[in-house]
Amino acid sequence: MKIETDIAIVDYGIEKRKGKIIESKNKKESLYKKGDYVIIQGGIVIQKIEKKEAIHALRLYKKAIR
Repeated sequence: MKIETDIAIVDYGIEKRKGKIIESKNKKESLYKKGDYVIIQGGIVIQKIEKKEAIHALRLYKKAIR
């Protein structure tokens, strides 16, 4: 994942998607950083996931669209 201000750019290997990062204004640090694995739903980052889970999901995604 790359981050441009409050927009995450996620590379799914066959396509890239953008998602808005919505966080509390009171936080000192962002929950997200470059290289994190996240789920984007409806144009919004909804969850950070572990690398192992992300790799498994990407394999299933690629298999499903073939």
